[in-house]
Amino acid sequence: MEQFLKTFFSWEHFTESLPQVVRGFTTNLSLMFAAEACVLVWGLVLALLRSGRGRATLPLRWLSVGYIDLFRAVPGIVVIYMVGFGMPIAQVPWIGDWSRYQLAVLALTLVYGAYVAEVYRAGIESIHWSQTAAARSLGLSQGRTMRFVVLPQAIRRVVPPLLNDFIGLQKDTAYIGIIGVLDGFRRAQIYAGSKFNLTSFTGLALCFVVLTIPMTRLTDQLLKRDQQRMLAGRR
Repeated sequence: MEQFLKTFFSWEHFTESLPQVVRGFTTNLSLMFAAEACVLVWGLVLALLRSGRGRATLPLRWLSVGYIDLFRAVPGIVVIYMVGFGMPIAQVPWIGDWSRYQLAVLALTLVYGAYVAEVYRAGIESIHWSQTAAARSLGLSQGRTMRFVVLPQAIRRVVPPLLNDFIGLQKDTAYIGIIGVLDGFRRAQIYAGSKFNLTSFTGLALCFVVLTIPMTRLTDQLLKRDQQRMLAGRR
């Protein structure tokens, strides 16, 4: 038991490694916010393409369906590795010159854009058809109906599920160390390798817990408020 506590909960190693781990964790935080902004936009684009109607949009609809199915099936760590190392090796125009940090943002956007697209789509399809019919009867085009009537209501409904996805995104930023980004995980790993002690990972886990638990409680509160609003609307 003493050896277990020394390996994972050494106060000496905790205080020594924590500044380095926190410094790396700020990279995880900045990556999370950058990726979230990109994911919100990309996911919405995919959802709109998948929600298209008519034969003219059929090819785009099938492409979006294929994209969503593909990136929901492939593990995020595989995508991060392939994008982080594959793009520079393949010398992809423009993208091949990006930094590891930018490639990590791209990889997370590709993966989580697929998940968020389905959340958006669920929100769009939850809006009653009469809302669209009423807007079209007033002379609004399909595009303006989606922009001013459907999307504002749909986005408001899917905020709690979006937060759940972003909690997962926040934790998956720990994978970016495999492509050489000096994030919290990588710095904890370097310290552990030099000191032969894993307390640095305990400090990293604490950083994620401090960030994740408030987000989880916020999501629960939003879900509860949404349920209360729905119950009140049925009375």
